[in-house]
Parts: sequence; structure tokens; C-alpha cells
Amino acid sequence: MILASKRAKQLLKGAKPKLESKSKNLIRIAQEEMAKGMVDYEIIQSSPDELQNIENDIFIGEELSLEPEIPVKKATTGKENLIEEIQEQIIKQERKAAKKKSEDKG
Repeated sequence: MILASKRAKQLLKGAKPKLESKSKNLIRIAQEEMAKGMVDYEIIQSSPDELQNIENDIFIGEELSLEPEIPVKKATTGKENLIEEIQEQIIKQERKAAKKKSEDKG
């Protein structure tokens, strides 16, 4: 995927496609080129020291606290779990549809 993404960027910047495609979408063309093995690439081996340095440098955000900064409000219906409410609505709709279907048959 990363290689296809890089190839798509090349195509977007004006590189010539290596195949004729029915698609005009450059991302799709890059994927087709990858699937047909038309894009050359090289896998570069990293040393364990380089990998360790990369792992240490990857995190760029703030540490997250376990406590939420904004208090979470409960659902206005008084129910503890919004998922339960949605499930109940789905069940009601399914029962209503089944009742209507049986009435239409009878």
C-alpha cells in the first residue's frame, strides 16, 4: 500500500503511467502497476539500533491522562447505556415490520 501510494504521488506530479488503463484515476493506475509488478523497489534493511531510535522518536503527541478533561454527560432519557436504547428502537422497528408483513399476507 505504501509503495502504491508513493507511485500515485509520482503520477499526480506528472510521471508517465507504465501501462494503458481504462481508468483515469491515477491512484487506480498506480494500484494496477503494482499488481502487475511494473514498479521497481528495493527493501532496505535497518540495523537494530536504527529501529530502536525510530521507535523512540515516533511519538509526537501529548501523553494522555486517564481522567477525561470534559465531563461526560449521561443520556437525557435517563438510561445508562445509549446502545441499549438504540437496540430497543431496532427491535421495535423489526416487530412493526414483521407485524405489517403478516397483516399483508392475511
